[in-house]
Amino acid sequence: MASSSFVEIERFHLIPVLSVTCPCHRPLLSKKSLILNRKKLNFDLLLNGSKTVVPVHAKRATAKRWLITSVARAEADSVDEDSGKEEVEKDHISPAKEDSASQLQHKTSQLKKRIIFGLGIGISAGGIVLAGGWVFTVALAAVVFVGAREYFELVRSHGITAGMTPPPRYVSRVCSVICAFMPALTLYFGQIDISVTFAAFVVAMALLLQRGNPRFSQLSSTMFGLFYCGYLPCFWVKLRCGLAAPALNTRIGTTWPVLLGGQAHWTVGLVATLISMSSIIAADTYAFMGGKAFGRTLLTRISPKKTWEGTFVGLGGCIATSVVLSKFFCWPTSLLSAIAFGFLNFFGSIFGDLTESMIKRDAGVKDSGSLIPGHGGILDRSDSYIFTGALAYSFIKTFLPLYGV
Repeated sequence: MASSSFVEIERFHLIPVLSVTCPCHRPLLSKKSLILNRKKLNFDLLLNGSKTVVPVHAKRATAKRWLITSVARAEADSVDEDSGKEEVEKDHISPAKEDSASQLQHKTSQLKKRIIFGLGIGISAGGIVLAGGWVFTVALAAVVFVGAREYFELVRSHGITAGMTPPPRYVSRVCSVICAFMPALTLYFGQIDISVTFAAFVVAMALLLQRGNPRFSQLSSTMFGLFYCGYLPCFWVKLRCGLAAPALNTRIGTTWPVLLGGQAHWTVGLVATLISMSSIIAADTYAFMGGKAFGRTLLTRISPKKTWEGTFVGLGGCIATSVVLSKFFCWPTSLLSAIAFGFLNFFGSIFGDLTESMIKRDAGVKDSGSLIPGHGGILDRSDSYIFTGALAYSFIKTFLPLYGV
């Protein structure tokens, strides 16, 4: 008599098995399906898709050995298949994990470089600002020269040349040298207007008299380079070295060593430069942290990483830094003037940053250069300072009576 029953296969699932009255029949537990062919009186054992026939008319011991051997082979094949699948899955997952670990390690390395070189630049810049005079001027001239070279390389990039004709290379190099001399001329003569006008006239004539077909795009990009990379940075020389009125109320000046200039070393120009640069650093830092924590609303398409939330946090940090330092240096004496000075520094900082971002976007590059590890090029680090020096100097000269003392 035939009856229907269920056999559990290795805790995986239940399958229906047809049982017959046979002396050698025993319920078999296996991962494979055991099917009895009643007509042939043989066991048809399905192993990995292949059929193994075990004759019933054979001796019980022989049939049992065949059955056990077949099941063992099937289980070995199954183990090999499972191992193969695990190896395939491992090979499939491993590259993704390695890429993720590599990206995390790269970001950590970049952050370390950024912090180390940022601290080095900050300490060096602080010492140069304190030294003033020709030390400050020569250091600024070196920065201007490298920044001008980076600017003219951006102008020659494929993203910009697709829509305009860049100036010849010899004109770009001459302009970079002229920009580097501008800070020294500012310190020596006290003004730069005549020198810049003369340099612009010479460069314009060189472009107009060149061989071939002169283009307006060549003239406009070159004139902007002279203004952006040469003329505007010169206001830092006028701010640091030109405002020589002593900041008499500065507390730190009373204890400043005589060998380093004594109290007379602490001029309005020095104090204003320190406050302005510190406010710019605070604006960038607070804007970055505020954008990471609260950034939701895009500020402008020019720079997709800047948000309105980060901008407001940066503005608050810039004004707060300006006010705190004004209390420490006792300059400017008016709280309203300190707030206005902080607001002006922030406005110049973000405007300079967006201007350089616009140039890089049209050029199709992420950084203006690779001179500073973790930071990019000189323009990437100094873009926030380009317009700020001119705004700070004009504010002090125009709106602060007696230079804010």
